[in-house]
Amino acid sequence: MGTERRERQSAVRRRGACRAVFFLAVLATALALTSIGCGEDGSAGAVTDGEKAADVELLDGLLSRELTLIDAYAAAAPTLRGQALAAAREFRGQSQAHVDAIEKTILGLGGEGEAEAGSFEPAAPRSREEALDLLYAQENAALGLAVETAPHLNTEAPTALAAALAANHAQHLTVLRQGLGASPAAAVPAPLETGSEPTPGSPPAKGG
Repeated sequence: MGTERRERQSAVRRRGACRAVFFLAVLATALALTSIGCGEDGSAGAVTDGEKAADVELLDGLLSRELTLIDAYAAAAPTLRGQALAAAREFRGQSQAHVDAIEKTILGLGGEGEAEAGSFEPAAPRSREEALDLLYAQENAALGLAVETAPHLNTEAPTALAAALAANHAQHLTVLRQGLGASPAAAVPAPLETGSEPTPGSPPAKGG
């Protein structure tokens, strides 16, 4: 009976997180798409080669961030066990799907992905907590960059993709927050998630 109760509670938490992420995805996509191809008079215009090139450059930044995140999950995996390890493997696979989607979008714009993974600290986490802190920081950074990038893209497919990336990283952060000790209610995305939410349990910023 105890196992069944825990499974029901886990299912309730997952449904609540999914509802929050779905709302965030819809909101982010709607906000992003309103900025596509519109001038000051609100009329849509043809996308120029220069605008496509600018989008490729921004997508390269997203690509680099996703490659960095994949490496971070690989570095964190040896310290994780059980559900945390299963989630890390799933999230790493999703980031690989992000990479594939970004590269496909870049090719669709006539560009070539030239991004490389960045560095992160610690490069080799020594404990579960250190690994989760690393992953939280990297997911936060990926979410923040996607949110920042979306309004500056000129074409529809990249803008929608950036919004989708933001929603997915918000979902990852929900699970990581629970792994770091946050309650289900405290783990769901903020109303306007921007990638600046501190790690659960960290001291408040001075002056805040």
